[in-house]
Amino acid sequence: MDIKELPFDKTLIIIPTFNEIDNIENMITTLFSKYPAVSILIIEDGSPDGTADVVKRLQSTNANLHMIQRTGKQGLATAYTTGFKWALERDYQFVFEMDCDFSHDPAHVKDLLNAAQDYDLVIGSRYINGIRIINWPFKRLLLSYLASIYTRFVTGLPIQDTTGGFKCFTRKALESLDLDGIIAKGYIFQLELNYKVWSKGLRLKEVPIVFYERAHGVSKMGGGIIFEALFAVLKLRFKKLLGTL
Repeated sequence: MDIKELPFDKTLIIIPTFNEIDNIENMITTLFSKYPAVSILIIEDGSPDGTADVVKRLQSTNANLHMIQRTGKQGLATAYTTGFKWALERDYQFVFEMDCDFSHDPAHVKDLLNAAQDYDLVIGSRYINGIRIINWPFKRLLLSYLASIYTRFVTGLPIQDTTGGFKCFTRKALESLDLDGIIAKGYIFQLELNYKVWSKGLRLKEVPIVFYERAHGVSKMGGGIIFEALFAVLKLRFKKLLGTL
């Protein structure tokens, strides 16, 4: 489908932020320059660096820029579920997850949205058509790739990138989820959403992207993520087997 025919006016991009003063204005202006009709929702977790002030200034010139301000850093899972609920209260038909740090290239938004015309959940994949990650240390790359293999083995998910955070949900996919029943708190939240959408019999599609390590700011990834992943994957599998997913 030609980019001009894509339903950007029915599309919301959710971007969680905490101390993204180096990236936020560039990300917002880049997205609107490429996709003027799209809507953006910033979930701002009380950044002390002034991120919210930048968003407020940009809101004065763009009615499609929205922000929910929260008190303190409450985590990725609650940020996105807050954004999903906000989207479902409105008439958005396509809802994106996207990082603020340019690890997710705005140029790929159109590719995911195009695929979402035929699939229920589209994942920007780092692991199809080769490993497509730029500037990661080898140890981190290997750990991420092995974790993806492990989660596919345990869950049976038919996708290569099980924990990628650049994705597009259709309204149908979001409405299939119990957003108050999310188990994971951190990055394994991405796997949980994929697994639950797939378990509902909905269609998943991977679209190749290039993933870039952030150039500015500090990564939010902590050391407890690996342990969370090991146990959360098993918990999800057992819940599915028991019919309580």
